[in-house]
Amino acid sequence: MKVAVYSTRRYDRQMLDRANLQHGHQLVYVQDALTLDTVALAEGCGAVCVFVNDSVDEPILRALKALGIGLVTTRSTGFNHVDAQAAQRLGIATTRVTDYSPYSVAEFAVGLLLAVDRRITRASQRTRDGNFELDGLMGFDLHGRTVGVVGTGKIGRIFASIMRGFGCRVLGHDPFPSAAFVGEYVPLPRLLAESDVISLHCPLTPETRHLIDARSLGTVRQGAYLINTSRGGLVDTEAVIDALKTQRLGGLAIDVYEQEADLFFQDLSATVITDDVIQRLVSFPNVIVTGHQAFFTAEAIGQIMATTLENISAFERGEVLNNRIPLPP
Repeated sequence: MKVAVYSTRRYDRQMLDRANLQHGHQLVYVQDALTLDTVALAEGCGAVCVFVNDSVDEPILRALKALGIGLVTTRSTGFNHVDAQAAQRLGIATTRVTDYSPYSVAEFAVGLLLAVDRRITRASQRTRDGNFELDGLMGFDLHGRTVGVVGTGKIGRIFASIMRGFGCRVLGHDPFPSAAFVGEYVPLPRLLAESDVISLHCPLTPETRHLIDARSLGTVRQGAYLINTSRGGLVDTEAVIDALKTQRLGGLAIDVYEQEADLFFQDLSATVITDDVIQRLVSFPNVIVTGHQAFFTAEAIGQIMATTLENISAFERGEVLNNRIPLPP
């Protein structure tokens, strides 16, 4: 099957080519994101493969339908960038990667927490300049602290288990509790009020957009740390900046950003970044921002690419698509 693969980088092409040896699809790689300006590059294809910052809204889906596209598959677990309802109305199938190494994201979230708490990035930058002073680098022991986990799917549960290994008290909040969660389920207001660390592991939906906003931040424990490796839209960034200024938040470590589509997965080091919000964020000494890399391990990428190609093959064979993007209730 001929497939247009958008938003590709060198590692995408290498891993997809390797996994494609078992499938034999004709993959047309497009470095640019899927937009109305680039949709025509899918002409002659039967499917498109997208990533988290591609736009797959109704106008683009209509353009894809006019090109004869029958499948949109995303190389991600999250699917908030795909209008699955519009796709269904247009007769376009949509699939995703329902599962990949959850340890990659959970372990990265722990790394972010340690880095921001113990000021590891600042310390490394200092020593490169020959400065071995310790002033301004004091953190706190995680042992005995309370960690709140918002979203207790596979990633959230693994993160919680690691935190229990540190000797932390673990609280959880999820509308769908899991018996495998190692902590105590509590209402979100209580979690925010009692947690020294709040880590977000929930999907972005209309109900969770700006879950962390000025109102909720006003209830968090003074000096709490916020970690987000899920989706940028869970957090009202302007409200978080205000909370950092007032020291309501003691630190922030994020691998996702609400306006990341124009920034992440590209080298902008030689350009002027016009996003004032991200510029303000990275100016704080107690903030760490990474470029959506929590998933980026060999194990996770390998599984993502294998599942993506399996989705395409199942569609080509007319089989039941087990990894369809679910429609909202």
